[in-house]
Amino acid sequence: MTKPAFTKPPAHIAKYVEVLGEEEAVRFLLRFGGSELYRPQSPKYRSALVKEFGQEVAKRLGQETGHLSPRVPLAKNWLARVLHTKGLPVAEIARTLHVTDVTVRGYLNTARVRPPPDPRQDTLF
Repeated sequence: MTKPAFTKPPAHIAKYVEVLGEEEAVRFLLRFGGSELYRPQSPKYRSALVKEFGQEVAKRLGQETGHLSPRVPLAKNWLARVLHTKGLPVAEIARTLHVTDVTVRGYLNTARVRPPPDPRQDTLF
């Protein structure tokens, strides 16, 4: 079954979602998003990444995303959509992402997949 376009990750975080899976990518982005994070191919046990996600995950991230910018993207728009599909209310999403409920509603409204126009309907222009 394919993911709906509503929660398809944008290109700048697609590699993280590919390596971690959606659940862990959400957790990773909420924990490290917006900060610089060194992702070596052979991580040490004292790193925050290893402490939070384990040695094997940290190693995979280093191998797959080490060439990307050291700053982890925030991806709040995508996070809001994923959290919404998991049933979190808008107010809770806003608190989690440290944004207003108006911002979350904006994220959700701009991401809606609109059905194709009805071919029987005339265009205005």
